[in-house]
Amino acid sequence: MGQGRTERLHLGFLAAVELEGRGHVGGLLVTNHLGRPLEFQCTTPVKPNRTQELLYGPTLRAYLLGELLGGTLVERTSVKADLLLVEDDDQLGVAETTDVPVARLLTDDDPVEPSETVRLGNQLLVPASGVDAAALEKLAGPLPAEASLAEPFDRVREALRETMRAAA
Repeated sequence: MGQGRTERLHLGFLAAVELEGRGHVGGLLVTNHLGRPLEFQCTTPVKPNRTQELLYGPTLRAYLLGELLGGTLVERTSVKADLLLVEDDDQLGVAETTDVPVARLLTDDDPVEPSETVRLGNQLLVPASGVDAAALEKLAGPLPAEASLAEPFDRVREALRETMRAAA
């Protein structure tokens, strides 16, 4: 950092936790390229009612995690991410609510074809529909090669659990 580096990269990590009997709560952590927190936002728990379950059917979880929770969190943040990472396919719908590129972090047990992935640092991402893969690859510049893109999701989930414990 002391070498006059002017590149910046803000990464957003969107995660959700299901609370037994209370629904889902979402969290968004925006970090710098070194993984240091710049902003954290979370929602209150959202539990769909029976009518919503019937009307949304199999699309309910994607709507809830991606558009409703994710969209709310992206809208609320004052520090805008250059890339928004999610860990669940059902969260990719957040791409419909923002102009920030969205991608899902690929895990070891994902059955995804290599042509569908983008390398960022030493990790693979699956871009949301309509996201330019070449633009994602350009973001890797300021990201340290050893950076873990999975670890911040753990921090978000733990912060959500802690926030919900404190609120209970």
